[in-house]
Amino acid sequence: MSSPIAQRLQVVPSVFAVDHLPHATFPEDDEWIALVRAPEGLTVVRETWPSGSGERWIGLYGGATAHDLDVPGMLAAIVGPLAEAAIPVFVASTYHADLVLVPEQRARLAVTVLEEAGHRVDTRHLQPADG
Repeated sequence: MSSPIAQRLQVVPSVFAVDHLPHATFPEDDEWIALVRAPEGLTVVRETWPSGSGERWIGLYGGATAHDLDVPGMLAAIVGPLAEAAIPVFVASTYHADLVLVPEQRARLAVTVLEEAGHRVDTRHLQPADG
């Protein structure tokens, strides 16, 4: 199934962690990439070390196909195929594009799904599969 809004994505060279801080209004450090404050607490996206514990996320960024805020369907064109393939996502949107995080162990499958949907993915920063 080809996406009506094909995009050029790149694998971000960092690995990320997503944390929930239920009683915080701001993190204690400035080592974060994205913050979302909601009634149930603070969600923090930060780079993690290769040996970091917890779930690790790989970022796919559509900066090569930056778009205005009024262009509909850009995020749906990415997360729709991933949802159909049962790949979880966490999204942090910027003014021009979206950072779509997928679990590290599903990153290669996510790339395949997105390419089959008509997107182009630069995988030069995707680590080789364990083998």
